[in-house]
Amino acid sequence: MFPLVRHRAGASAAETKWHVVSAAREAEAVWERFVIARETVGLRLAEGRGDDGVPPVVVTGERPVRTAAAGPGSVVPVWRDGLDVGVLAPDCRRLVDVLAGGSGSGGEAMDCRQLALALGLQAVPVKVEGVRSKAKRLVARGWLTGARPGEFSVVGGS
Repeated sequence: MFPLVRHRAGASAAETKWHVVSAAREAEAVWERFVIARETVGLRLAEGRGDDGVPPVVVTGERPVRTAAAGPGSVVPVWRDGLDVGVLAPDCRRLVDVLAGGSGSGGEAMDCRQLALALGLQAVPVKVEGVRSKAKRLVARGWLTGARPGEFSVVGGS
């Protein structure tokens, strides 16, 4: 899909740089479209589940909403009053539990390296970035808050 950028004999460094930057921009655009498509498919699949025996989640003052049991890779719902941590995927649930003090952290803000260690993961960049990605998604959906840049904590009340 993406042409390999090769340095031609006689090509200037600026020309080679332009080709590399163009290929990177195209790859980034494709990745963004993939992420949007994945989230859209997840939302559509969640809507089309109908009556599958899962009890509805009732939020005070609103009509009941059916939610399926969350599994790995499921879309993180936006937090609102009445939603329980049980609607989150297992990895996200563990992350919120650790920040809430369930693993002896005392409910204090933690950075991603500390979170990875508290979750029993190695503090290697790939694992830390995975935790950071999940934590940022939980912040964007209102389940966590960014206490300071790079640190996360539970929102009061969840």
